Amino acid sequence: MFKKIILSIVLVMLTSSGYCVSIDKVKIYFLNGDYKSAISEGEKVLMNYTAHSPNLDELYYILGLSYLKDGNYLRASDIFEIILREFKDSPFKDEAKLSLGDTYFLKGDYDKAQGYYSELINSNPRTKLKAPFYYRLSQIALKKGDTQAAKEYLDKLKSDFPSSPEIKLNKDLYALTDIYYTVQVGSFVNFSNARNLCDKLISKGYDAYLQETDTNSTKTYRVRVGRLKSRPEATQLENKLSSEGYPTKILP
Repeated sequence: MFKKIILSIVLVMLTSSGYCVSIDKVKIYFLNGDYKSAISEGEKVLMNYTAHSPNLDELYYILGLSYLKDGNYLRASDIFEIILREFKDSPFKDEAKLSLGDTYFLKGDYDKAQGYYSELINSNPRTKLKAPFYYRLSQIALKKGDTQAAKEYLDKLKSDFPSSPEIKLNKDLYALTDIYYTVQVGSFVNFSNARNLCDKLISKGYDAYLQETDTNSTKTYRVRVGRLKSRPEATQLENKLSSEGYPTKILP
């Protein structure tokens, strides 16, 4: 779904930009989803371009996106950095910065991705890319286990950009933030044992509760503590319970 969001943004950019015969074939390959052909054709065109050729920044941008969609994140990031370094007045500058963040997001380097996304909004508070910015930050928060922050970004997205592609392509977006974290401290087949442990934890001031499951016709009673919105909060609770000698496991 994240890759669909990337494509939805660039479709508008590429279809609305000026026509240039030398890169038109590259655009067609890209818009048809034939990224390898777009790369091959784009690199050939690039060899015949000079530093002052028209639409050179656009060619780089399409190439970078093609490499990104093809899974070559290193080459993609190199190209986006060229745009930012060599074409400071390019109309593709904000898109290149956003896409550079995407290369790190897709590699799992969420801190670095967040840095580029934040740099985009800080350098241009009026950028037209605020909707994808909020969406990406919500995804990073979810990856880090901070559902509360994710919901805040999604609320901002829904409030400010209700008709954005990010909303339309993610009808179940908010379901991702409905989860909560809890710490399991015991699992019993005997209800009395589970109830006794739960009562003991409650008497100590913990928000303990029982969850009954039925597996292979055998009932199991799990003792859990807390319903927390973020993983850091759950980790803090887990550490406290573990220091008191309880076997712990964070869920989900």
